[in-house]
Amino acid sequence: LPNPLIFQLLGLSVATLSTVTHYGLHFTLISDISLDSNFYRVIHHTAFYFGICLSMTLILAALLSSAATVRESHCLSAMGFFCFALAFCGLIPAACWRYTHSTEVENSMMDVYDFVYEEVRRNASSFRRHELTAIHEAFLCCGKHSPFGDTTYVEHKTCPPGQVH
Repeated sequence: LPNPLIFQLLGLSVATLSTVTHYGLHFTLISDISLDSNFYRVIHHTAFYFGICLSMTLILAALLSSAATVRESHCLSAMGFFCFALAFCGLIPAACWRYTHSTEVENSMMDVYDFVYEEVRRNASSFRRHELTAIHEAFLCCGKHSPFGDTTYVEHKTCPPGQVH
């Protein structure tokens, strides 16, 4: 097996990336706003838990490989290899899902944005206006072109200063 330190660093980096992605402002904002019918929240939580499981498997493989090296144990070495194979086999379905559903996350995020935007456009006193303002500030964006009518009012009320077109 390769150097166990590589597995430890890889496991820690996957855990860090999963945690930062899960608790990052952009992703939690959309997850908190998304409706139950929207698939984004499921993707958000699944990606986090998959990343944590993958990182724990890699760290376990590293610890078993280190112990196998120190004790010169074939059994521990086989267990470390099994953990590495398990992590690799878990990545295959994840890569296939990513390939077959390449735009699903983006579409889910846009559905949330479109819903909130249209709610604010229809009802200016809506509590969704604060959510739309938070989205505009987090993503540094401002409004959209709507086929349903003028959006200038929504943009002036929800866009950060200097972002309004």
